[in-house]
Amino acid sequence: MIEIPIFLVALAIIIDFTFGDPRNKFHPTAWIGKLIGNLVPFIKKHSLKNEKFAGVILTISVCSIVCTLLYLFSFGVNKLLFNITFDSLIDYVIVIFSIIVSAYLLKTTFAIRGMERHTQKIIEAISRNDLEDARNKLSMIVKRDTKNLDREHIISGTLESISENTVDGITAPLFYFTIFGIPGAFLYRVINTLDSMIGYKTDLFRNIGWFSANCDMVLNYLPARLTGIMIILAAAILKADWRGSLKIMKRDESKTPSPNAGYPMAAMAGALGTRFEKENYYTMGDGTLEFTETHYKSAISIMKLAAILFTAVFVIPVITILSYLGGWLHV
Repeated sequence: MIEIPIFLVALAIIIDFTFGDPRNKFHPTAWIGKLIGNLVPFIKKHSLKNEKFAGVILTISVCSIVCTLLYLFSFGVNKLLFNITFDSLIDYVIVIFSIIVSAYLLKTTFAIRGMERHTQKIIEAISRNDLEDARNKLSMIVKRDTKNLDREHIISGTLESISENTVDGITAPLFYFTIFGIPGAFLYRVINTLDSMIGYKTDLFRNIGWFSANCDMVLNYLPARLTGIMIILAAAILKADWRGSLKIMKRDESKTPSPNAGYPMAAMAGALGTRFEKENYYTMGDGTLEFTETHYKSAISIMKLAAILFTAVFVIPVITILSYLGGWLHV
């Protein structure tokens, strides 16, 4: 049944490219965010020790709830697929329906077209010279203060987000699906959602978010480095500056506070031949802080191709190997 997980990945990517993200009321990640939002007030305490412990409990609890549900779903689907006899039309309908639902669930753990749509709105606002609208839209996808950013720093933040999101929003969920199936993809999505909601280094969430933030850092370690390589390969295929991409990634990957974010961001900056800058924090790349629409279009193209390359170079081969070794028994 090796073809089933590979087909799921392909179908999930096709769904994403074709339809993008579903509305929040149909989106499991939005449900996870709502669950986290409802639980945070109950575990928020004044004691430093209690808040840190509560953050651990919150992370483990949400992961356990979500992953148990997805494991039961995957177990049921696998049992169905391995035991169905295909003696009637209804058997085929059940299998097709199960595969479509599984592909849909996998798709909701990553967002390629969704990132493109959101960042396109930022670029459109800039083209109208509506910097206030651009700042507001950028604030939805970055943790930095966007209130006083000028045009160039808004675009820099947008391109940096596209780069980092190639890991958080695409390759990392696929990485954990490859090894652990749909429950693995959702485990990553839960941790990443927790980090985005309560992992901020502020007085409000510093204590309860420390555990989920560190879990996110650990989970992103390998995907970030693999994604940096995929961005370089994508740059080579698209005839961008792949040598510059490799050079800047090797040189500037350690400039970000995160030990992971620097890899895709530096690789993208080098591929685009430009400079990324978060004021008072870091700069990466050898170019200037001057952007055109071509930089944005190139970044989107590199992001999409890097996702496809990651699937072809890592996901499919590893699923194949694990299947032959008997270690891939789930969807």
